Amino acid sequence: MINELHEQVKSKMEKSIQVLKKDLARMRAGRANPQILDRITVDYYGVPTPLNQLGNITVPEARLLVISLWDSKMIPAVEREIMKSDLGITPTNDGKVIRLVFPELTEERRKELVKTVKKMGEETKVAIRKIRREANDQLRKMQKNSEITEDDLREEESNVQKITDDYIKKVDELIKEKENEIMEV
Repeated sequence: MINELHEQVKSKMEKSIQVLKKDLARMRAGRANPQILDRITVDYYGVPTPLNQLGNITVPEARLLVISLWDSKMIPAVEREIMKSDLGITPTNDGKVIRLVFPELTEERRKELVKTVKKMGEETKVAIRKIRREANDQLRKMQKNSEITEDDLREEESNVQKITDDYIKKVDELIKEKENEIMEV
């Protein structure tokens, strides 16, 4: 029963970390990353289709993304969707491929991005602490129903806290890594 609870806690906290990683990967840090296009969908013959399923997305240079569509008739539609998105990048095409050139980030923009990253980290930490609180509530309920003793309760709350601390440390490491990537010129 207790081991099950630990596994549930770890699983939920790991999911929070994965969501954070995904969100951080989507952030533009001055270098091209194909994952920032993951949210963009294009109307492909009446079906909203993710951009990454319409062609190949490559990174030939640090600040350049090249989108090679399998159906070149889709170029105007893809460009329109990129313009509508919150990327703030104007696509260019030569009739065969779409190029997205990422401008250098200004110091001010870098600082804004760092603030956003820290906020995302804080939100993840809040989610992790909520998972800890739910686990502790479950443990107290078990103690109240005489399934575990008071000593077991204290020990298990301590174990849940250790798990929480590990995941909070992982969040801090991810945030620090992303901050360094953003501030790197």
